[in-house]
Amino acid sequence: MHYVGTGQFFGQTNRLLQVGALTLTDTEYTHEQVDWHYHENAYFTLLLTGQMLEGSRQHQQWCTAGTLLYHHWQEAHYNRKPPGYTRGFHLEVPPAWFVSVGLTPSAVQGSLLVRDPAVTTILYQILRESQLNDASSALAIESLLTAGLQHLARGAALVRTVAPPWVTQLRDLLHDSPDMSWTLTGLAQEVGLHPAHLSRSFPQYFSATLGQYVRHLRVQRALTLLLDPQRSLLDIALACGFYDQSHFNRCFKALLHERPTQYRRVLRR
Repeated sequence: MHYVGTGQFFGQTNRLLQVGALTLTDTEYTHEQVDWHYHENAYFTLLLTGQMLEGSRQHQQWCTAGTLLYHHWQEAHYNRKPPGYTRGFHLEVPPAWFVSVGLTPSAVQGSLLVRDPAVTTILYQILRESQLNDASSALAIESLLTAGLQHLARGAALVRTVAPPWVTQLRDLLHDSPDMSWTLTGLAQEVGLHPAHLSRSFPQYFSATLGQYVRHLRVQRALTLLLDPQRSLLDIALACGFYDQSHFNRCFKALLHERPTQYRRVLRR
């Protein structure tokens, strides 16, 4: 089985940034088939453009732009890529870094499809900081990563608990249609719960209120679309379920503390 060292991915590396012990790379994937392999470090992959098939011992996942994956170190997996331009952002985390910030290296294991929009949003913020790369970016990246891994570990702990079937059903429903104007009653009917029970139980399994989770999903989708210079802000706002561009601006700034135009400007550097 092929061993992959730090900073190495199967394609053309457009950018490599070292932040202390962390390694960040922006890579265009050029191999249509990558057989079973494993990496030296734990790492995130945020697919920015294109699509690919990701396979591991735990799952086989078709990934599109906006998909976030996490692999623990030495976790074997393989990839298949159809023809076309595909680009990914990677953040590698060596074992010693977990310990240095007080995290347990074994808290998150295996190969994971990360479906928590809060964690995905954090990776987009790290991407933004890597592009900005100013005097405060190293501190920002380490702080964001620590928060993201803590959030991911809490989610992994919840997965290990026995969740009722409606949790998976509702998660799939929300992720498949973040632009839908759901009502509490409508969602409750879809999963066979009383609205009050759904509202009360949702934070137990999603670490957020229902409204917060949906808003995060919409902003996460917008972050993916902002990478396309052909999409206007109004077009992105409507495609993600916001009432108008003003509503989009307010929600985006509330979560990321800057306007969509500012975020897009940094990514174009």
